[in-house]
Amino acid sequence: MSAIIYYLALPFIYLVSFLPFRVLYLLSDLMYLLIFRVFGYRKDVVTENLRNSFPDKSTAEIERIRSDFYHHLCDLGLETIKTLTISPAALQRRFKCEDYSAIKHFYDTNQSVIIVMGHMGNWEMGGNYFSLLPLHHLYVIYHPLRNKYFDRLFIKMRTRFGNGVYPMKTAYRGMVKNRDELTATTFVADQTPSPANAHWMTFLNQDTAVFKGTEAIARKMDYPIIYLSLIPEKRGLYTVHCELLIEHPRELSENEVTEIHTRRLERDIIKHPETWLWSHRRWKHQKPPNQANKN
Repeated sequence: MSAIIYYLALPFIYLVSFLPFRVLYLLSDLMYLLIFRVFGYRKDVVTENLRNSFPDKSTAEIERIRSDFYHHLCDLGLETIKTLTISPAALQRRFKCEDYSAIKHFYDTNQSVIIVMGHMGNWEMGGNYFSLLPLHHLYVIYHPLRNKYFDRLFIKMRTRFGNGVYPMKTAYRGMVKNRDELTATTFVADQTPSPANAHWMTFLNQDTAVFKGTEAIARKMDYPIIYLSLIPEKRGLYTVHCELLIEHPRELSENEVTEIHTRRLERDIIKHPETWLWSHRRWKHQKPPNQANKN
């Protein structure tokens, strides 16, 4: 059944990917009306997440952010499909990175790095853009999809300009295997981990489980940690910001790495709330009783 769904959908996916951006955004506007106004896709989840994260904002402010988020979500989905066929020149016109010296320094000194970021902006197109820069060989850690056909399609999309991928469960083994190569390994570190194996902290005014895997691997490899953000400046145009967060992770105490990169992401979300993935059930787990007195 999964193969049938895939092969029925594939012609439409490629048709969308060949559309000019101006037509793509007209289609996105139509999708917004259907997904938000008609069907209310995860509207309750988005509204609850926003209210809990920004208790000081008025109802009107929450509704504005919510509406802007759904516009961004529709753009994000179609722009991601566009990466299947976008040319390098067109991709470069969509991104502006005025200063990537935080990464370039380590490229010049032959030092591999870890990149941390969140589900903000367009991380899929951003990964492909990075591969066009004269920097490290990028590896993206991803969670394989259940449908193996769509999983292969996403891998194709993420690697068509030379990037590599690591399945989440084998990321550390992959990094060790490639440690003689000059690499930048990207952790999109804002997903929801198992509550028993998480670091718990206050994030966006809520008790939040945070993955410890980024910190564990960073400490083992002792790679510098670069924070990367992709902020939409105009529709379909993104500004890339690079910032050195931690140069030697092994020198920090337990959970300090996790706290630092999560707090940095929080700052961006507060500043650009409409660009984060609010439809994700980020706070579906409750803090375990044995964590009650811990931050």
